[in-house]
Amino acid sequence: MTGRELQQARRRSRRTQIQAARDLGVSQTYLSMLEKGLRPLTEGLSETAVRAFSLSPTELPLRNDLATTPPTTDDELATDLATLGYEGFLYLNPAKQKNPVEVLLLALKSNDRDARLVEALPWLVLKFPDMDWDALVTAAKVNDLQNKLGYVVNIARRLSAVNNDKKVAVKLEQVESVLDRSLLFRETTLCNESMTNAELKWIQSNRPDEARKWRLFTYLSPEHIRYGPK
Repeated sequence: MTGRELQQARRRSRRTQIQAARDLGVSQTYLSMLEKGLRPLTEGLSETAVRAFSLSPTELPLRNDLATTPPTTDDELATDLATLGYEGFLYLNPAKQKNPVEVLLLALKSNDRDARLVEALPWLVLKFPDMDWDALVTAAKVNDLQNKLGYVVNIARRLSAVNNDKKVAVKLEQVESVLDRSLLFRETTLCNESMTNAELKWIQSNRPDEARKWRLFTYLSPEHIRYGPK
């Protein structure tokens, strides 16, 4: 978040600098310097601003070591999804909110995921189509995850088209096109490396055409998404 973005968020919330400074825990003079770009906006202050101004979690700062950060556990991912509003895990206690880019990338880094968690990943894309795609695609390429990310985006794009959300569908089609240009030849699973040989053989013959195109062994498709288009 830049100083100008902070200023725009404050104005949208109809707060004066004095009111916003109080909510952010800083002086009005310091807030003025932040908005003018005379002082850097720290990670902690950015997080406070997202809460204070009810901003999208896509405005949360991304960690600098995102590309090298290890994957989250299934329990951590379920909590992250619940905190972002995914209905399937709302029974869990929310935790510190994370940027959807971080949640999605660290989810895809795992070799094995519970099927319910994998099913939730297109929801992240549908819920936050304004996420920082440049950062996500770059980190995905560093980790050879572009095929997995591409297929998740593909499913979300097809769901948005069914839902007649043309704006989101067009945006996701652009992202998909970028990922398609760096498609890896090697085939892999969608976070299910522990599948049996029998299951792998069945999926090889019965996977959706789009999964075949993205060189993934998975049967997940829009028809299997429980939350579906709305």
